[in-house]
Amino acid sequence: MPTDFTVLTTSPGFATRGDHAEQLARAGAHLLRHAQDDAELPELVAGARYLVAGLVPVDARLLDAAPGLRGVLKHGVGLDSIDIRACSQRGLPVLNTPGANASAVAELALGAIFALWRNTVPGHLSVTSGGWDRRVGRELGGATLGILGFGQIGRALAGLARGIGMAVIAHDPWADLETARAMGVTLAEREAVLRGCDVLSVHVAGGPDTRGLIGVPEIAMMRPGTTILNFARGGIVDLDALHAALETGQIGRGRARRLRDRTPQTSRIRSFPIRACSSRRIPGPTRTSRCCAWARWSSTTS
Repeated sequence: MPTDFTVLTTSPGFATRGDHAEQLARAGAHLLRHAQDDAELPELVAGARYLVAGLVPVDARLLDAAPGLRGVLKHGVGLDSIDIRACSQRGLPVLNTPGANASAVAELALGAIFALWRNTVPGHLSVTSGGWDRRVGRELGGATLGILGFGQIGRALAGLARGIGMAVIAHDPWADLETARAMGVTLAEREAVLRGCDVLSVHVAGGPDTRGLIGVPEIAMMRPGTTILNFARGGIVDLDALHAALETGQIGRGRARRLRDRTPQTSRIRSFPIRACSSRRIPGPTRTSRCCAWARWSSTTS
């Protein structure tokens, strides 16, 4: 089948479900997959009309290598890996798929809360090592969930939490008061959320403005034993501060996202297998969310 243009993707999960690749082919597109070798990327992007970006940074240098590029599309939501200014200077639109993975992230966040409060990880480690540890857990009904960032993910998590009897307080300067009221969610200042929650879940956008958003001063405001979860970008929660708080017991449990490297900071968090839950970057990608992202991407670009 003849092709009219090239679509280069740096996201391993793009167009891998159902007949997505065939849909591209029928539209006249040749799908080219980047094999994560950065050295070859400028050569590959040189002939592309559209770039579907994953986690590989899209900067001015890469854009200069693509004179025929007509648009950059994020396979996901966060745009922190894309130089928006560089794209604007070249007249390139930047699109993403907001909300496509909201349910997936919210479900995983709630699952992490259950796992941490009911000591699922310690129980598993005990049984697999030949033990029979019977740690007493805590129930979530009646506890207070604090959410920083009341966007689509934050709202999805709030709905799940309300469904199991949790009180929910949230902070977001752009949140709609009537929407929050209809969901039974109380909007409050950030300090009030930090001081008033039993579980804090972070769902703000990544970038310079939010890096280190939760550090030593913020953790000091929280109740002793509070649980912190970061399902947003890495760096929003200061890992050194989290480690220190886990050591002293100021933070009872923690869940850190995107521990992809082996820096001293991430290694120290791994030293708390009983009270800290960490993983590689997995919150958003599910079969359903990828299909939803594809539907939004295809409708936007058609």
